[in-house]
Amino acid sequence: MRVLIAEKFEKVGVDGLKELGCDVIHNPDVPAEDLPALMREIEPDVLIVRGKKVSGEAIKAGTRLSLVIRAGAGVDSIDVKAASNLGVFVANCPGKNSIAVAELVIGLICACDRRIPDQTADLRAGRWNKKEYSKARGLYGRTLGIVGMGQIGNEVRRRAQAFGMRVVAWSRNLTTEDAERMGVEYCATPLDVARHSDVLTINVAGNVETEKFINAEFLDAMKPGAYLINTSRGNVIDEAALLAAIEKKGLRCGLDVYRGEPGSPVGEFRSELAQHRGVYGTHHVGASTDQAQIAIAHEVIRIMSGYVSTHEVLNCVNLHEASPATHVLSVRHRNRPGVLSHVFRAIADESINVEEVENINYHGGEATCARVHLVGCPKESTLERIRTGNENIISVSLRPIRQA
Repeated sequence: MRVLIAEKFEKVGVDGLKELGCDVIHNPDVPAEDLPALMREIEPDVLIVRGKKVSGEAIKAGTRLSLVIRAGAGVDSIDVKAASNLGVFVANCPGKNSIAVAELVIGLICACDRRIPDQTADLRAGRWNKKEYSKARGLYGRTLGIVGMGQIGNEVRRRAQAFGMRVVAWSRNLTTEDAERMGVEYCATPLDVARHSDVLTINVAGNVETEKFINAEFLDAMKPGAYLINTSRGNVIDEAALLAAIEKKGLRCGLDVYRGEPGSPVGEFRSELAQHRGVYGTHHVGASTDQAQIAIAHEVIRIMSGYVSTHEVLNCVNLHEASPATHVLSVRHRNRPGVLSHVFRAIADESINVEEVENINYHGGEATCARVHLVGCPKESTLERIRTGNENIISVSLRPIRQA
């Protein structure tokens, strides 16, 4: 199996893939715009990236491509829709960078409170201004709000509580029982978190549902002078609304992510938000610690090990969550060639689509049960044709999954 790693990747990961018998090509410096040409040249079965943008053109160019692995959590840099349309699996490595991101969140909070980057810049410019920088609120006893209590949010919670901060939180799946167990105060809505927080950190996935999740209404609910931290994805914030709130309410922001980030690790980047005096920014490096990258490399090896041995895709993000199948056709038959082709021909002649097929062998291997998930209900004449059209058919039954 040929694997193209189109980004910087830990040596332990490269070596592990080779030990699985993979033909590994490592080209970390290819620009995102040149990836389609490289895909056509190399024709990999599997593509591995970290943050590099993988366009639909790049996916289409890989005629043998069957799997894209994001060596990280979010997959917004990958055209998942194009991959799905072409039958290419997309997998990720969730949770392996949680501690690294949480550490950066705490660093950005401290930067906002003590203005560490500004102090460093003044010292490097030969300016001493203890009078100005002696003004800081401190974090002990302040309220940290967490929007998104997944693995990263939970790691942030642990560290904030160690700082002596009160924690309030909202998450889609957070219950009052979970909140009590973690020692945090449950908020019914994100706006409630905004109203109560001196410091607020955003830890939600970047997707269609969270596009501009942090909008003018949310920012209006925040306290004047509060700190806003975002290490999730740039698209969760309405940047124009945030710029206005910084000016109007004196918010300070610690941002690791932005809209329109370069697709490659190095390049020009002009952002009014990133360049604002009220923003302390980093370069989308939340997961970029040695510890996190080694953990991710091992997870990539685990995904590839399963794929090489069974073609099962662990952590797959683009499987259909709810099958449109309405009926299951169960066909018990003798395990002989030509039986399933006979069944599928009868179904196809009625223009009914097959969604899933499961073949179960009985002890001894003489008999098999095929369970065929169908989008539609075949006519009784079609079922009779299946029953009588092949001597190896033992029985045929049909049951509905849901009302068609």
